[in-house]
Amino acid sequence: MKIHGYADQGLKIEEIVPAELAEITLVATPEELRRIARFLERCADGMECRGQSWEHAHLADQDRYFSNAPHLVVCNPDWGS
Repeated sequence: MKIHGYADQGLKIEEIVPAELAEITLVATPEELRRIARFLERCADGMECRGQSWEHAHLADQDRYFSNAPHLVVCNPDWGS
């Protein structure tokens, strides 16, 4: 597993260069953590069912509760292999 991210510096999307992170901290309520856990389960299911063709998923696309939250994206390490 690798974690990538970037600080919100107001850059245009094409100017953003994600960096590999050593740690992340989630500041979230129990309900938010349960919503994230359900999202991660769906991602795992998608990877298992679709294999290398499952590319990625965005939390906010699947749960509108997070539409104004920082982006959480899950990527398949085997996509396109």
